[in-house]
Amino acid sequence: MDRPHVTLKLATSLDGRIAAASGESRWITGEAARAEVQKLRAAHDAVMIGAGTARSDNPSLLARVEPPATRQPKRVVLAKSFNIPIDGRLFDGLDQSPLIVLGAAPGPESARVARAGAMIGHIINDGPVDVSLALHALWREWKIVSVLVEGGGQLAASLIAAEVVDRLEWFRSPIVLGAEGRPGVAALMLDTLAAAPSFRRVALRELGPDIWESYERVS
Repeated sequence: MDRPHVTLKLATSLDGRIAAASGESRWITGEAARAEVQKLRAAHDAVMIGAGTARSDNPSLLARVEPPATRQPKRVVLAKSFNIPIDGRLFDGLDQSPLIVLGAAPGPESARVARAGAMIGHIINDGPVDVSLALHALWREWKIVSVLVEGGGQLAASLIAAEVVDRLEWFRSPIVLGAEGRPGVAALMLDTLAAAPSFRRVALRELGPDIWESYERVS
């Protein structure tokens, strides 16, 4: 396999929403669930998000665990136009972990991000960043063997549609946000149930009020 092992993390309401209609998402799950996510970060070579999550959540993507991690995961952002803020927490953490930004084409924005200290990769195609090509680049150029994907909904959908999600870690909070909430997985454009990607549950745990389910992809 010429790509990293991919684990998709979802933290959602009971009805699969990652945020309210306003975009408010902190915190859907409780403290115990969030602590387990930090352990998942520390256990992977890299943590990956999309540009929208980088802009809206301003995450650091560093693993906050006790005792402190002996090494931090690399941070990866998929951003077609490299349109991410360089004054955010991702760039504050460059002394602890490298930041890799993968986009669709070189230009002034990629140069701006590179000057701020990020490593740059160009995935050339006509549409959005091709997730399969991006994963291959991480494996080939940066020797990344395992990736934890943390958001957002469009990136999750792209990875599932490309059949590259090997494991799914789903943290569910006992709240319901309704159809106006933002989905954890964006549209897959499936016409039939038979076309739906399938996963097999391999673990279920209670974390205070939340449920943590683990799934593996059915080949």
